[in-house]
Amino acid sequence: MERDAYLAALAPGGDVDHRGTTLDDPLLASLLDAVRDPETGQPRFGRAIFVSAIFTGAAVFESVMFMDVGLFRSAIFEGGAGFRSTTFGGGADFESVIFTGYADFESATFKGDDTVFRSAIFRGRAGFDSATFESDAAFGSAIFKGSARFSATFQRSAWFRSAKFQDDVSFDSATFTGYAEFTSAIFEGSAGFSTTFSSGSAFDSAIFTGRAGFDSAIFEHIANFTSATFEGDAAFFEATFEGYVKFRSATFERDAHFTSSTFEGDAYFSSSAFEGDAVFDSATFSRNADFSAAVFERSAGLGPLVCAGQVTLSGAVFSGPVTIAIATRRLLCRRTRWSSTAALRLRHATVDFTDAVFEYPLSISAESDPFTRTSGEPIDETALAGDQPPSVRLASLRGVDAAHLVLADIDLSRCLLTGTVHLDQLRLEGACSFATVPRRTHWRRGHPVRFTERRTLAEEHHWRASQASAVRGWNVAVLGSGDVEPVSLAPVYRQLRKSFEDSKNEPGAADFYYGEMEMRRCTPETPRAERGLLTAYWAVSGYGLRATRALVWLLLAMSSTVLAMMLWGLPASDPKSESTGRATGQDTRPATDVPEPSNPVGPLHERVSTERFESGLRVVVNSVIFRSSGQDLTTSGTYTEMASRLFEPVLLGLAVLAVRGRVKR
Repeated sequence: MERDAYLAALAPGGDVDHRGTTLDDPLLASLLDAVRDPETGQPRFGRAIFVSAIFTGAAVFESVMFMDVGLFRSAIFEGGAGFRSTTFGGGADFESVIFTGYADFESATFKGDDTVFRSAIFRGRAGFDSATFESDAAFGSAIFKGSARFSATFQRSAWFRSAKFQDDVSFDSATFTGYAEFTSAIFEGSAGFSTTFSSGSAFDSAIFTGRAGFDSAIFEHIANFTSATFEGDAAFFEATFEGYVKFRSATFERDAHFTSSTFEGDAYFSSSAFEGDAVFDSATFSRNADFSAAVFERSAGLGPLVCAGQVTLSGAVFSGPVTIAIATRRLLCRRTRWSSTAALRLRHATVDFTDAVFEYPLSISAESDPFTRTSGEPIDETALAGDQPPSVRLASLRGVDAAHLVLADIDLSRCLLTGTVHLDQLRLEGACSFATVPRRTHWRRGHPVRFTERRTLAEEHHWRASQASAVRGWNVAVLGSGDVEPVSLAPVYRQLRKSFEDSKNEPGAADFYYGEMEMRRCTPETPRAERGLLTAYWAVSGYGLRATRALVWLLLAMSSTVLAMMLWGLPASDPKSESTGRATGQDTRPATDVPEPSNPVGPLHERVSTERFESGLRVVVNSVIFRSSGQDLTTSGTYTEMASRLFEPVLLGLAVLAVRGRVKR
């Protein structure tokens, strides 16, 4: 009877106070009917206090309006609804509810089926501190016009799809055991998520107008920020991403801070726009980091960061001056564009620069010392410890205009250089290394083959390894490197030679001149006569670069000449002049006659003597310096001396030229 009297006394807009009351489904239905507005058909409450109430069935407040006074932390304020410590045993449905004042759900417990706040409007402050959602919590399309705080526990999924937070919102210290979805949510104030996401989380197309704070947040599974917009600072200081994370097509209108963040899965920043600074100082990536097609408007620095996998900058655009410091196994910069000066400081990396574009000077250098944090502490590179020493290798410069490129301490032994523009203007500093020919003696068709040490291009290795007569030691082409013929390699060697010559490194240019001549000699399009001349030039002196080879030929030529002189060139004996005359009266007229040198006779071994050797050696030594020995020679000896005076000085000159090429500065 008292219950009926109480319900009969209620009217739309009336106050209710049910602290500690247990409400079953019939009682809740009767209560809603008692305050239902006959004009709108909606239950309408004035002051509504449900502190410590227990709803044994489904708490359905569809289209309910709390318009007047409520309770916050045991205090009563005008315009609020208090559900502090309330237990919803059969689920709760607040769909389309409007909370004009403060809505207090502190320490509330939601059990049973789903908890629904879809399209609810919180005009005052909304508090869910210490609330526990044991079932799915749905806040889709809810509007929070005041500040909101969710230091709550979501044991199952939490749905905030298209929710709108017009003031500050905090999820700090909240626990998301289930899936957390904030797809298309709008955060007009600052948003704090320094919490743990135990399952997947989605912020796709979310808009953060104020500061987005994910400092020290932990994402134990997938984190999706695809197409999210950060109009204020995005702070991910010391955040941990244990699963893969997606920031594809995200927009960072101000600074994006990922300082000391840890990415244990793949991280995707492809097509993202960084309009402010992109700060990844001391960030570590256990797998791959993808920045393909990302746009960096004014970022002054990227890194130092450590990536155990691959960093992809292919298609990225750097509009302002930037310093990139990365320690990684592989760095892809295909079609990357630098519109201002840039400096790449790398460790351990193999870099692919295919079709990269830079309009201003760009330098790539290998760092010998580990990168350090701002505190001076070295960044952990344990994941790359197996790659020692921490050298930096270029894989390709194809399609690059090298006019503004500077390389320092870079390994070019596997670098593809064909197709590089203005390679003659490339600047090499420090210890830049190239591939070399096989150093050991190899066997081909039963004969030993040993190559003279010189620097070569990776493409020459690939071409020689593809030949049927190739010996071991030449590097085989990797997949995608293409087939390059000698006709294409000769200009590359020529441009590198000019680059070294312009930097006053004549000894370094010698190897590339040798390579250029080799490619000309091996090119089928070269005329046969020219190839024959080049072959002779190679065989005699290594294109004027192998002093030992020229000296060996000179010694062979001199020895042959000495032997020829001993056997056929020197006469059997020195001819003696004879005087003949006739006396007429008192006058005497003598005539002197020198006979022709006589050819030696007898067995050949008898012609080899010390005396004849000394005479022949004198003839040969004089012929090397274009002088006549004055020695009487047979006809064969005369022609032999003429030939030696033509060829042997040339061989001596080639040897001197080769030595000069190695010592010239």
